[in-house]
Amino acid sequence: MAELLLEIFSEEIPARMQEPAAEQLHKAVVELTGVEDVWTYVTPRRLVAVGDGLPTVQPDVTEERRGPRVGAPEKATRGFLRSVGLDSLDQCERREDKKGTFYYAVTRRQGRPTAEILAEEIPGLIANLSWPKSMRWGGGSQRWVRPLHSVLCLFDGTVVSGSLALGGSANNIAFSDQTRGHRWLAPEPIVVRSFDDYRTKLAAAKVVLDTEERRKSILHQADALAADVNLSLERDDALLTEVAGLVEWPVCLLGMFDKAFLTMPPEVLITSMKSHQKYFPLRDANGALTNRFVVVSNMETDDGGTAICAGNERVLRARLHDARFFWEQDRQRSLESRTNDLEGIVFHAKLGSLGTKVTRLEGLMPSLAEVIPGAHVALAVRAAKLCKNDLLSGMVGEFASLQGVMGRYYAQNDGENAAVAEAIAEQYLPAGPSDRCPNAPLSVALALADRVDTLAGFFLIDERPTGSKDPFALRRAALGVIRLILDNGLHVPLRSLFEGAVEAYSQESDTASVANSILSFFADRLRVHMREQGLRHDVVSAVLAVTEDDDLTLLIARADALRGFLESDDGANLLTAYRRAANIVRIEEKRDGISHDGDVDEATLAENEERVLHSKLNEAGATIATALSEENFAVAMRALAALRTPVDNFFDAVTVNADDAELRQNRLRLLSGIGAALATVADFTQIEG
Repeated sequence: MAELLLEIFSEEIPARMQEPAAEQLHKAVVELTGVEDVWTYVTPRRLVAVGDGLPTVQPDVTEERRGPRVGAPEKATRGFLRSVGLDSLDQCERREDKKGTFYYAVTRRQGRPTAEILAEEIPGLIANLSWPKSMRWGGGSQRWVRPLHSVLCLFDGTVVSGSLALGGSANNIAFSDQTRGHRWLAPEPIVVRSFDDYRTKLAAAKVVLDTEERRKSILHQADALAADVNLSLERDDALLTEVAGLVEWPVCLLGMFDKAFLTMPPEVLITSMKSHQKYFPLRDANGALTNRFVVVSNMETDDGGTAICAGNERVLRARLHDARFFWEQDRQRSLESRTNDLEGIVFHAKLGSLGTKVTRLEGLMPSLAEVIPGAHVALAVRAAKLCKNDLLSGMVGEFASLQGVMGRYYAQNDGENAAVAEAIAEQYLPAGPSDRCPNAPLSVALALADRVDTLAGFFLIDERPTGSKDPFALRRAALGVIRLILDNGLHVPLRSLFEGAVEAYSQESDTASVANSILSFFADRLRVHMREQGLRHDVVSAVLAVTEDDDLTLLIARADALRGFLESDDGANLLTAYRRAANIVRIEEKRDGISHDGDVDEATLAENEERVLHSKLNEAGATIATALSEENFAVAMRALAALRTPVDNFFDAVTVNADDAELRQNRLRLLSGIGAALATVADFTQIEG
């Protein structure tokens, strides 16, 4: 068994594309080699795969092809021989089966050397790696994420004799046993013989091959630098991963900026450091932001990084000067004074301006305030009126990720109510599944209104998600609504809310139809969300199938109660009995050609077990109806659980298909009643397993 080592060496691969590229390469090499022991690595300048346990020669292949029957016309046998490349029937085998004796052409091909196959397949493997963006370079026609420089390809310690064609007038890249180390610290060619040799020599040439090792190195160095000045690093896994994708030899340095900039909102400073410069901010023992930061360099220098630090400090200082200018200029004008300017910003060509969107949000606030405890109508309307105005500020124009956040500071500067300012800041939360969900009443109201208006508008103009395409992030908006409602335990009538939102766009639209489409979309999103929360999708579907209730909190409470019931012994056994009863009724209805869902005749009940079951079904039906009307789902489930024993006793003692036709039909109606009782709680046909 042999080892395959493949390195694709190029100009810098964007950090965000590195992990997906490594996953693609891993899958491609596994498919090509047929072995599972494949590992991939990626740095800014190289994409690497190593596979272990490959055979040096592929196994021999035997191919069999059945021909015509012995004694078939000569024309048929000649055609068969020609198709398999044989000269006479003597070269074929004769085999008998149930249909007669047939000729078989058996071809045995010797297995090819694996190195030959790799030489043929690897160029296509490299060329077929897909990228969000790719480019051509020089005179070649080959596209890749960045210009390619070399391909190291070793099999069993020997160079695979292949090449990568770049097309056009550019030269091909022949496979070799050479790579290069760090761009500046060790740029000379390095000859390798195996993966262990490759990894060892790269480490000596100032290249940390493993991304996780680079992450750990950055974190260790940064924590040590922070501790030296009695500060702590602000952890950010996304930033750490991105920075690890920017360097091959991480060297952390401690930088500083003028304390005068700390008078600006900390979010401005953090955004300038993280988003623009990829720095790690440092905080003091009280959690307050300081004027120190950690920058990750890709260089070791004789001056210990002094010049690099000075350069980074100079760049950050310029950015912070710009930010302070915007901060001072924006506060010279009130947030409310920007309202009319929203008419000049298009929300969507078919849905009007941001100004008209804000007007619609104001219109939604009274109905939302009614169902969100603590949401004051006047303050909610005020929050809606001001919520988009910071989009016109210089600061948000420069730092788009600060929308909403800067609105809070400008509202506070204008003396607005604290709850209004907080709602403006939290209106975009939660932006993703791991984001914090607002719980302040005005914040929840504004966040709901924004998403409800967006969903209503895009469904109205039929711009709905299709397949994997969701250009307006409507799935994320729906999940945001679900989280806002469920995390805060709200009872929101979604149907009337969406109908009101649709009417705000157009009085002439088919409001009910659009609202139905949105609610159907919500049902799918709800299943996805609850599956991620550990609640079975079939349980959610079973509840959705029997109720038109649009109160998500009640739906989930009902589904959770049903889940608990099904996980109990009573629930599992009753489900089994229900399926048995349903199957009997279905089979007999098909045979009889009539339905057996009528009322049970008490006078015809002959056995004690069927009389008890009939009585318990009536009791359970009444209890369940009352419990559901009172939203007491635990009581409804206990009523179902009480049916287990009488149902079991019925099947143990009663013969359903009695000789007496009237008795048989009555018992079938009784079985049908079991399904009817359960159907008031959920559609048990949706339950899997």
